[in-house]
Amino acid sequence: MKNWGECISYRRFGYESKGSPGMRSEFTRDYDRIIFLSAFRRLQNKTQVFPLPGNVFVHNRLTHSLEVASVGRSLGSIIGHQLAENFKNDFSEEQSSFYNYELSGVIASACLAHDVGNPAFGHSGEKAISHFFTTNADLELNQTSLKSHFNHNEWFDITHFEGNANALRLLTRQFKGKLEGGQRLMYVTLASILKYPCGSYETNKDIFHRKKYGYFLSDKAAFDAIIQEFGLSDSTGMTFRHPFVYLVEAADDICYRIIDMEDAHRIGILSRETIESAFLALLAELDDNKLRTEEVLSKISDNNEAISFLRAKCINALVNKSAEVFFLHSHEIINGRFNSTLMDEVEKNCPYLKQINNISVQKIYNHHSVIEVELAGYNVMSEILSVFIFAVLSEQRTPLQKKCLQLIPTQYNLALENVSPYEKTMGVLDFVSGMTDGYATELYRKMKGIDIPSHK
Repeated sequence: MKNWGECISYRRFGYESKGSPGMRSEFTRDYDRIIFLSAFRRLQNKTQVFPLPGNVFVHNRLTHSLEVASVGRSLGSIIGHQLAENFKNDFSEEQSSFYNYELSGVIASACLAHDVGNPAFGHSGEKAISHFFTTNADLELNQTSLKSHFNHNEWFDITHFEGNANALRLLTRQFKGKLEGGQRLMYVTLASILKYPCGSYETNKDIFHRKKYGYFLSDKAAFDAIIQEFGLSDSTGMTFRHPFVYLVEAADDICYRIIDMEDAHRIGILSRETIESAFLALLAELDDNKLRTEEVLSKISDNNEAISFLRAKCINALVNKSAEVFFLHSHEIINGRFNSTLMDEVEKNCPYLKQINNISVQKIYNHHSVIEVELAGYNVMSEILSVFIFAVLSEQRTPLQKKCLQLIPTQYNLALENVSPYEKTMGVLDFVSGMTDGYATELYRKMKGIDIPSHK
């Protein structure tokens, strides 16, 4: 990729027609498609950080994604208008129009979709899936070990299950009985969520954007098509991020760093004084008008309202600072040489941002309620996978295993298909990773005989 004009594509993945003209642009259609996607709606019952309570509001994956989309839209608008102004003599009319009016929507759409591949029980859900295969590697199946059914790279995929890769799969995969091209999103939207442009077997902890991976082996063709669409590789075959990924990533980083603190206050883990002190210190580092902020804050007696006010101020300041960092490093970003994140660069000049992260790690992410969800996720996911994986892969199925297969939706049930054990396993993971916290827990309880299903 050589210039900002090459960041744009007007093509839709899996569908060559440009569609009929209408009130909505093709990029706006992506946002609407994701909003109505069942996998997106299921995020309302997937844990973000804290357990989903009955009477106290905390964020779930859905509300988090909506807020990230809002922040992403603001970032996209700032960056888009600035790029259109900076390159007004180089851009075509169509390119100028994209950056002035469409980039904000593209970033918002990608932000909406960035978590659709995450399983139940927060990040522990990913670890639980990986843990199942690692701990059962030597268990006998078809007179050999479970691990021996997969080659090295396939085994690496399933023992390092990655929600980012699963998002790409869900959005581009042609599941059984479904249309080709998955959700048929615009190439530029898909490119904007490719946070880690490599496969599981190419990860490298020393390269920031390869510490995780962005696609499963079975979805390499979709990944390659996106890379080719934008020329996101060099002469050696090394692939790199699309520049818009940095905006999606920054929006996500801003939201979880700030809003997790607000949630912790709502459920009584952190006091108003603790968060107020932290947020005011951060705002001072971000060149906010501290005296004016404190003046307004002194008029707010409601604790929740006070924290909400400071949260909004912090997010706005971080959006503006992230935009500054983006332009400061724009040459490295467009050439694929920026080996950092916008928020990490902001943090270098805002030490208190790191302090907020430390508070989150110590007081929030290691709180007993969060750990309890993680432990529950391990037990629930392991039990469900032990039933379905062995039922799908067994060559001589027991009557019970045959019954279990009937619980897997047709689009994910590849047990009787002439495909590899890896593809059959991925079908099960498609089913299990799509489960909500509530559905997975209910299924687990019924499988264990804790709850006896009743006729409805």
